[in-house]
Amino acid sequence: MKINFLKNKKILILGFGREGLDSFNFLRKTFPQKTIAIADQKDVSEIDLKTEKILKQDGNIVYFGGKNYLKSLKNFDVILKSPGIQFEKIKKYLNKETILTDQTELFFDNCKAKIIGITGTKGKSTTAALIYNLLKKNKISSYLLGNIEVPALSYLAKIKKEDVVVYELSCHQLQFLSQSPHIAIFLNIYPEHLDYYKTFKKYCNAKANIALHQKKSDYFIFNSKIKEIKSIANKSKAKLIPINSDKYTEILLKFPQFKEITHPDNLAVIFEIGKIFNLSESQIVKSIKSFKKLPHRLDFVGEFQQIKFYDDSIATIPEATIFALDTLGANVQTLIIGGFDRGIDFSKMSKRIENSQIKNLILFPTSGEKIWNGIEKESQKKLKHFFVNNMEEAIKIAFQNTDPKKICLLSCASASFGLFKDFKERGDLFKKSIKQYGS
Repeated sequence: MKINFLKNKKILILGFGREGLDSFNFLRKTFPQKTIAIADQKDVSEIDLKTEKILKQDGNIVYFGGKNYLKSLKNFDVILKSPGIQFEKIKKYLNKETILTDQTELFFDNCKAKIIGITGTKGKSTTAALIYNLLKKNKISSYLLGNIEVPALSYLAKIKKEDVVVYELSCHQLQFLSQSPHIAIFLNIYPEHLDYYKTFKKYCNAKANIALHQKKSDYFIFNSKIKEIKSIANKSKAKLIPINSDKYTEILLKFPQFKEITHPDNLAVIFEIGKIFNLSESQIVKSIKSFKKLPHRLDFVGEFQQIKFYDDSIATIPEATIFALDTLGANVQTLIIGGFDRGIDFSKMSKRIENSQIKNLILFPTSGEKIWNGIEKESQKKLKHFFVNNMEEAIKIAFQNTDPKKICLLSCASASFGLFKDFKERGDLFKKSIKQYGS
């Protein structure tokens, strides 16, 4: 959909969070006098000060809020949906003529530059940031946008044909995409967001658009070890590049510090991108060495009362926690785990914990009980376990039960919702509580 198509259309922005606000700012700049509607589950009395200010200052906004906000959808030609809103919940409110789109599709359809799109259940933010760092360090004009919390539309007018856009793509952003990136990267896929998609197959289908619309001149860098991704690769017309970290073993062994940045497979992706842009091995290595890790990803918080603390709050699936345990090794004695239960299977992780040196499990609801029940069935050794309802309590227990020189790891294998706003708040409270009780 080209931007000019919207000129005479009745437009509604569905969901007014970070991306919805960015979409509004873009449309207002493009169409200064146009009436734009906003629909959000927040009633007018519940909106934040920033939204309240926008509504007061802009006379061409219609706001629909509260429990009946979805009833407004039938009156509009085009709806820009925010990523977290389920299609199943809104489809009955749509007219047959209504065009449902989102910021990502609008950006892809109007962006002049070539796009590198990255998706995967685990590691996509770090991989996207590594690619952006690689390009920037080698003086290739680029932008880092998308699910990495930089909404895209406000950058659209600035981007030139010769630029490169690095776009992190979530399953929600990919779900309705009708155009695939020039370089598509599919790192991995594990059961996740099952509360949203209900089945793993539907989750895979949402991700598939990263490659399904590619051309012969495009590239698809993909994890060939995972059958669902391999099946998607078989449907892509692009040049196929399977991810193979074994090709770079010799290089990675020279730099053992790289293993704490991300998985070797994701580092292999950086080398493949470097090749596409004709960069030397030394240029690629130099960029990785200069990379500053994203927060809450196996962050070493520090040593307090002779206990080492690591923040891996980004770990919302069992595979991420397993990777953290593999990376940190036998010194992990206390594991803080659990959170919002999305119906994920924790059995592989239970076996990994059984084969570890962990002595203490500190468990958040609601998945904490499920995790403990699974471990209790598997475990032949005595593990101390503690059910807690807040981070302060978890840290107090960690200090009381972790031996000197051992590691306490926050790696929850579960989403943060319920007790925490998001994984960032969970990680920040972890660090804050450690400093409070450890000083």
